[in-house]
Amino acid sequence: MRPELVFLLEEASAKAMLETLLPRVLNPHVHHRLIPFEGKQDLEKQLERKLRGYLNPDARFLVMRDQDSHADCKALKAGLLARCEAAGKGKVSLVRIACRELESFYLADLAAVESALNIQGLSKHQETAKYRDPDRLGSPSAELGELTRGRYQKVGGSRMLGSRLSLENARSPSFVNLIRGIKRLEQQLLSL
Repeated sequence: MRPELVFLLEEASAKAMLETLLPRVLNPHVHHRLIPFEGKQDLEKQLERKLRGYLNPDARFLVMRDQDSHADCKALKAGLLARCEAAGKGKVSLVRIACRELESFYLADLAAVESALNIQGLSKHQETAKYRDPDRLGSPSAELGELTRGRYQKVGGSRMLGSRLSLENARSPSFVNLIRGIKRLEQQLLSL
C-alpha cells in the first residue's frame, strides 16, 4: 500500500477548502484522501470506527474540527486525540481545531476573500481590531456573511478561497497550526 495522508473532516466546506489548498502545500508525491462527515457529532460518533477500519499501515491522519461554542479548545482536542488512541492510531494522528470556525482562516486573509469573491475593498479592513485576530471572534461565519453581504457561501466559497489563502498568513494561529501539522505529516510520509 502506498503512503497517504487522510483528512477526517467535520464537514464538506473543510473538504472544499482543502481540495484547492493542498495542491499548493503538499509534495505531489504525497497521496491524500479527504473524508468529510456530516457535522461534529457525526465526526465524533464515527471517528474511532473509521480509524480502526483504515487498513493502510502507511497512512497518517489529520482530524479537523471547528471549535464552535466549545469552551475549552484544549479539552476538545484531547478528546479527539483520545478517540484516535482508542482506535490504535494515536501515534500516526494529529488533531487540528479551527478556532471558532473554518471561516476564521478566511477572515485572517481578507485579500484572498476579496480576490475569490471579486468584492473590492475588503482587504482595507484587515488591520481593524476584529480582523487582526479572527480566531477570537464568536461567529466568524456570520461575520464573513455580513462582510461579504451574503456572497460567501460555505462550500463554494471555501473551494474558491483554498486556492487563494496565503500560506504565510499568521493572523489565524489555528490556520498556522493546520499548515504546520500538514507539513509534519507530509515529512513523515516522505521518509517512509
